[in-house]
Amino acid sequence: MCQYCNNLDYHATPNVPQSFTRRRTLDVLAAGGLATLLGTMPRQARAATTPDEPVRIGYLPITDATALLVAHAKGFFQDEGLNVEKPVLVRGWAPLVEAFAAGKFNLVHLLKPVPVWMRYNNHFPVKIVAWAHTNGSAIVVGGDSKIHSFADFGGKQIAVPFWYSMHNIVLQLALRQAGITPVIRPQGAPLAPHECNLQTLPPPDMPAALAARKIDGYTVAEPFNAMGEIAIHARILRFTGDMWKNHPCCVVCMHEADTVQRPEWSQKILNAIVRAEIYASQHKVEVATLLSRDGAGYLPMPAPVVTRAMTLYTQNAEYLSDGAIEHPQWHNGRIDFQPWPYPTATTLIVEEMKKTLVAGDRTFLDKLDPAFVTKDLVNYDFVRAALKLHPEWKTDPSVNAADPFARHEVLAL
Repeated sequence: MCQYCNNLDYHATPNVPQSFTRRRTLDVLAAGGLATLLGTMPRQARAATTPDEPVRIGYLPITDATALLVAHAKGFFQDEGLNVEKPVLVRGWAPLVEAFAAGKFNLVHLLKPVPVWMRYNNHFPVKIVAWAHTNGSAIVVGGDSKIHSFADFGGKQIAVPFWYSMHNIVLQLALRQAGITPVIRPQGAPLAPHECNLQTLPPPDMPAALAARKIDGYTVAEPFNAMGEIAIHARILRFTGDMWKNHPCCVVCMHEADTVQRPEWSQKILNAIVRAEIYASQHKVEVATLLSRDGAGYLPMPAPVVTRAMTLYTQNAEYLSDGAIEHPQWHNGRIDFQPWPYPTATTLIVEEMKKTLVAGDRTFLDKLDPAFVTKDLVNYDFVRAALKLHPEWKTDPSVNAADPFARHEVLAL
């Protein structure tokens, strides 16, 4: 096992019932959804909160959480007069969803498709209040792998971090276009030459699984792509932001009750989040060190890994020559921070979710109207007000200053 993968220090989520193992959580979520899971939780965990309740942040050890972590580290929440607890690192998406649903956290970052699944399959009142970042993910293969295009994934195994993820959506878009059929089968099951088998793995487990040749590739958020490059000499096959221009990945989520019952509190949170995203966009090297274990220690990776994950992109000639980046004219970063939740992206995501293979019951997707979800799932009011308070967000290269609240989605797989 690589030195980084072997020595990472992940912490269990405090105050989450210990009877809920990761395996049981996944089984419950797949079989009965969050309604079943919440029925087993203590009622007080979901009780109404007080106006001065502290901000309680849950996050995964990925750069997708940057906005939440920078807002905490730089004191932006405190500047808004908010009481905020130290953010809690959670090792996987299932336990983070579980803890958020149980009321342990009131501010989290979630993969964009997760709140769609929570709200419309499980009827859990979650609201997206901002994008946490754009881009920031990749498809990774072994350094000596013979996989040089998506067509080469026939007969192979690849890991995604969660079925309801942008990674799964973008990956399957590319596989289908290359003539490869995504399937979900036991790892040892036979595959046809045109089939690629998908499985879920927590992000921290992916580099080690690739190094052990248990999988042929993975797609995940940073810094686990950079870690794969540094620790096990893995290769970036393609950056997802080069496939879907400035796509969202993780979004900032809150309980709908908080946005309705505590609007001033919610607005202060969004003011801090927007300020943090602007700061992160303008100070990527500083922020990378701050987040790393060599800085404030929010992420258990060393500064060189996090810095690579946040800064190394078109200036690396190999990414251009190997095809990891095919659209340098887009002027993306490896990860970028733009908080406005463009409605066109939400609509397209729901449309693509209907075509994406996932484990478990997905019939709820057949009934979803993308236009309705775009209006119902996202609260645009707080982030819009925060962006007016911090107009420098318009200087981001991905924002059209003439019409900053609208854009056209660009896919070039």
